[in-house]
Amino acid sequence: MTTETSPPAAKRVPSERIHHGDTVVDEYAWLAAKDDPETIAYLTAENAYTEARTAHLAALRTELFEETRRRTQETDLSVPTRKDGYWYYTRTVEGQQYGVHCRRAVRDGETEPPVSADGAPLDGEEVLLDGNLLAEGHDFFSLGAFDVSPDGRWLAYSTDFSGDERFTLRVKDLSTGELLPDEVPDTFYGTAWSSDASVLFYVTVDEAWRPNRVWRHTIGSAAADDVVVHQEDDERFWVGVELTRSEKFILIDIHSKITSEVLVIPAGNPTGAPAVIAPRRQGVEYAVEHHGHRFLILHNDEAEDFALAYTSADAPGDWVPLIPHTPGTRLEAVDAFADHLVVSLRTDGLTGLRVLPIGGGDAYDIDFPEPLYSVGLDANPEYRTGQIRLRYASLVTPDSIYDYDLVTRQMVLRKRKPVLPGPDGRPYDPDDYEQHRDWALADDGTRVPISLVFRKGTPQDGSAPCEIYGYGSYEASMDPWFSVARLSLLDRGVIFAVAHIRGGGELGRRWYDQGKLLAKKNTFTDFVACARHLVKAGWTASDRLVARGASAGGLLMGAVANLAPDAFAGIVAQVPFVDALTSILDPSLPLTVTEWEEWGNPLDDPEVYAYMKSYTPYENVRAVDYPAILAVTSLNDTRVLYHEPAKWVARLRATAPQGDYLLKTEMGAGHGGPSGRYDSWREEAFINAWILDRLGRA
Repeated sequence: MTTETSPPAAKRVPSERIHHGDTVVDEYAWLAAKDDPETIAYLTAENAYTEARTAHLAALRTELFEETRRRTQETDLSVPTRKDGYWYYTRTVEGQQYGVHCRRAVRDGETEPPVSADGAPLDGEEVLLDGNLLAEGHDFFSLGAFDVSPDGRWLAYSTDFSGDERFTLRVKDLSTGELLPDEVPDTFYGTAWSSDASVLFYVTVDEAWRPNRVWRHTIGSAAADDVVVHQEDDERFWVGVELTRSEKFILIDIHSKITSEVLVIPAGNPTGAPAVIAPRRQGVEYAVEHHGHRFLILHNDEAEDFALAYTSADAPGDWVPLIPHTPGTRLEAVDAFADHLVVSLRTDGLTGLRVLPIGGGDAYDIDFPEPLYSVGLDANPEYRTGQIRLRYASLVTPDSIYDYDLVTRQMVLRKRKPVLPGPDGRPYDPDDYEQHRDWALADDGTRVPISLVFRKGTPQDGSAPCEIYGYGSYEASMDPWFSVARLSLLDRGVIFAVAHIRGGGELGRRWYDQGKLLAKKNTFTDFVACARHLVKAGWTASDRLVARGASAGGLLMGAVANLAPDAFAGIVAQVPFVDALTSILDPSLPLTVTEWEEWGNPLDDPEVYAYMKSYTPYENVRAVDYPAILAVTSLNDTRVLYHEPAKWVARLRATAPQGDYLLKTEMGAGHGGPSGRYDSWREEAFINAWILDRLGRA
């Protein structure tokens, strides 16, 4: 029986595996049996234990949830985006979990996006899809596709009601509001329409849940009649499909972690055979954008931080240089408009946008005022336009939508996410907070950036509590972002820090390469160096520092718990990849083979096996004094399976029983946790209450 002082007892059933002469015993492998009633009973008991152990935080959880709710304008409307004769937008309604997707016809002479008072529906709006109606009767709901056909007649959309990211695709007739008989189960993300909207392309997965097939569906026909356009048999690669902004070509993107290939089909001839832009070459990545008579090619062929070239759209061949490679300036994407190109890039750890006028004029970068920020293009569906829409945020500036005139270079703020007064009744003021960039020194002498935000007046003498967040994998960058829920921590005197560690992409491709494969441990030692630096620099103290990370960042959390348990007062690991070696050894699991170019292949390479075994958290649990650990997972997660954190917590308890370890499993969600916005706020309130408790601020 579980009580507040006695966690559930996980039975130990020794299970052996042998690789490269190494025998490993896994006592908790039985937890991988998702359909076993004993597994569900164990996870349920863990949830009950976690609830009992955190019962004293119930009032604080409610308080934090209400603070987020109070600061959020619940009934709101996104800035409408123009596409042909319509403005498209999404509304949220107070008390409802999900958005309402709408459009309204553009009126004569209307050039500015329409607005409404307090998020009310626009006059003359047409509701395309109401997520709240779709979600009725389901604990989880997620949209995979939402794709209006070029002629504006059809809406292709897909739904997931379990969190496993397997969607049912449907088509809605927007002229009548009726659903067509067309229905395709078990699809993945990604759709693309033909020019005349008679054909819809979509993606499905294989038994390992790898997106491997692109299909062609003729509107009005049965799914059984659909045709496979491309099947990718190399298990390292996955596929995607999209329509170019020009609406001239269907792109089939085929990608591994380090190699890519793109196929094209004229959108006006959807039954035509796909043509290859450039055959795949190991280690060469490229992405394609259509622009008039040419295809733009963003690539890393002899260009570590990528270069931009182009080739003929009629007969793709040689690549003609357009923007040469500049070490330290990572080119991340190119967006083509009729008279301008916009390149998304990053340099010195910050994102940026570069404009290239067509037919004359020098390229220029758009300037932004803050020392730390994140900027990128927002929805820009129209090809022939002299204006782009971009999104901007910082650690203190709420999410902001701007329209930027590519000719006059004037930028107009269309909307800044409202932040309503908090518990003290005062309006939100960014000037009440400070953001800083600091640098830690890694073990090998590398300087590692840290972003910090805190409320003005927070002491900087080591007495302030601090939360440090990290990820450090897949070249994903943790660029500054604004969080309403975070304000509740900052206003309680907590410093929030982001460690921009190697394995991420903040400082270019080399930063990523130095934190993967046989250099992966740099990710972990960088994070520990950042934590130690925050203490040494007087930002906080080790007994007032909580670490947090999710997914591959959860692997980071487990690794640093083993590496430097004394450095933290607590650790939050969300959907954590803590049994990495076991998963990467099993090619039948979702995504495993595609991950070998990120982590290495321990099945075939003894060196990779030994290296991964030396850092995988589950393999390296020791009888030491661990900080308090909160592990959060989801039963239907297909990216990091629930049993990884379940096994990890069980082994922690068995090996270091004096520690405080909690496991919380969402029994009806996926990798992203709860789907509804209120449920997400409650989950964040639960985690933040636990953090505040560990920091002595509960």
